Amino acid sequence: MKHFLDEKFHLFCLNDFVADDPISIPHKFSKKQDIEIAAFWTAMISWGNRKSIISSANKILQFMENSPHEFVLNHSPKELKKFETFVHRTFQPIDALGFIHFFKSHYQKHESLETAFLSGDKFIDVKTSLINFQSTMFNDSDAIALRTKKHIASPINKSTCKRMNMFLRWMVRSNKERVDFGLWHSIPSSALMMPLDVHVERVARHLGLIERKQSDWQTVEELTSNLRLFDANDPVRYDFALFGMGVSKEDTNVI
Repeated sequence: MKHFLDEKFHLFCLNDFVADDPISIPHKFSKKQDIEIAAFWTAMISWGNRKSIISSANKILQFMENSPHEFVLNHSPKELKKFETFVHRTFQPIDALGFIHFFKSHYQKHESLETAFLSGDKFIDVKTSLINFQSTMFNDSDAIALRTKKHIASPINKSTCKRMNMFLRWMVRSNKERVDFGLWHSIPSSALMMPLDVHVERVARHLGLIERKQSDWQTVEELTSNLRLFDANDPVRYDFALFGMGVSKEDTNVI
């Protein structure tokens, strides 16, 4: 199984993976904060087909004049008007304005978004980080609509947290394959959890990597634990293998 998944990782984790994937959006930038904002926003609207996600993310960047960090810190009330037209599936203008408020508040005090995923200055585990992040983002409930909370998943609600885990993969994993960014160093790759989408889940169940019938946070823990048997230092690298096989509908009966 390890040999099979390693083979698929090397097949799918290539430079050309970036072109058709939402991760192409933060790859437009070189400034750390621009990458963080573009990556976070793109990841949070990543449901539906990839072409639609990329189109919506590009629209957000255009609204921010392709300088997301500068925009969230220095925009005028008039410049926020354009966001009143932004919709991506259930993501509405009020959600976009809430995101901008959070980014401004955070970056006025911190150099990186990474600090919002830590407990004080320490990393405990991803589950704790995601619970703390949601709490931090919504501690000013008057400024961000309560409905926006549904776009920021937390294990406390037993969610798989697919988009949050994908964002963390983007920020934490090494950039040696020139796909993920490796920008953050307080969170080790060994602690990352698998982004569980429909493609990954279908292939993982077929390969016997998931036995749990439900699809929830415990399912993510089960899958990630099994993948750590193959690579304890970087278990989520197999996201490329499972997702790639799922999207390409490769035959998984060859092992």
